[in-house]
Amino acid sequence: MQDDGVLVPLRERVAVARKAAAERRAESEALVAERRRQAARRGELAAERDAWTRRREAAAAQLVDLETRRAESEAERAALAGRPDEIAAERAALRSQLAGAEQQARAAADALALAETRHREADAAARAALETLAGAREETARAGARLEAAREKRAAAAARIMEARGLTPQELAATLSGAPAVPPQELEERLARSSAARERLGPVNLRAEQDLEEAEGSRSALVAEREDLTEAIGRLRSAVRSLNSEGRGRLLAAFERVDANFRKLFEKLFEGGEARLELVESDDPLEAGLEVIARPPGKKPQVLSLLSGGEQALTALALIFGVFLTNPAPVCVLDEVDAPLDDANVERFCALLSEMAGATTTRFLTVTHNPITMAHMDRLLGVTMSERGVSQLVSVDLRTAERLAEAV
Repeated sequence: MQDDGVLVPLRERVAVARKAAAERRAESEALVAERRRQAARRGELAAERDAWTRRREAAAAQLVDLETRRAESEAERAALAGRPDEIAAERAALRSQLAGAEQQARAAADALALAETRHREADAAARAALETLAGAREETARAGARLEAAREKRAAAAARIMEARGLTPQELAATLSGAPAVPPQELEERLARSSAARERLGPVNLRAEQDLEEAEGSRSALVAEREDLTEAIGRLRSAVRSLNSEGRGRLLAAFERVDANFRKLFEKLFEGGEARLELVESDDPLEAGLEVIARPPGKKPQVLSLLSGGEQALTALALIFGVFLTNPAPVCVLDEVDAPLDDANVERFCALLSEMAGATTTRFLTVTHNPITMAHMDRLLGVTMSERGVSQLVSVDLRTAERLAEAV
């Protein structure tokens, strides 16, 4: 009890001392902050004073520059004070020179008009002389052409006489000097009949036998090429038929396997119902189209386009996985395929995906935002932004995390 009576006043004094110390500390911090503000203000005032000093110096320099420019302007104005009188005198002199030049120009224009008139008259006379000369040249050319034509006709007639009789015109004239005279018109008619008869005979083709041999050789080569082409076409058609036959067989076999897998997967995803694939629009499998007929539980069979969005998604997944079971691929990427599905159908999809991963060697990569789908995956890969503008890839192995949780 005596210790308590001693400790209570001590505690009170300690509390008072702590309070006073806190107040002194606050006052000290306030004084320190005030000194910092004053120091900052002094720095600002010093900078502002320096700025005003520089402005004052710049203004003084500008004043000196303005004084210099004003002095130069005054000097230039004094120098140009007598310039207006000089300009007036120069203008009067120029007017006098302009009047003289205009008078000379009028005289030159009159002389030019007279010269142009004389030039036009001379030009007209020259054109008339040229037209006369051109007419004379044309007449001379026509006369020369007629003379040349006459010479050609005479040479042609001499050549025909030499071809027909073997005589020159002079020799023929000497031979016919004692024969009775024949009218020129009759001679022209006889000559025309003979020329027509010769034209009907046509020219003699001296290369006819050689042309025939060349034509026969070309025909033989074309016949051989036609036979080769016919044989090649037959081989190609046979190969196409063989390929089409083999393709039809392989396509039908693959179609039957895919259809069987599709039926099984559809019944598993929908927990009932039935579906099938049909080849339509052609009897030839290579040209036929594909139709998906589906009947979810409690509904009538109908084509894929008449199903709801979720039913279409499940049916499409069944078809895709049916193809993968027939011909597995190393990797399969499923991008938001569970988006139109509700939670129950997502569970069915995840169960089928796990079964497919175990039954095949395909690695399935699923892009999704659905937490149920994420919970069924072996590993999660995501992108996070821990810092603004900096993306980071995060990987979580769920199976290892489950084993660690079970071990704890």
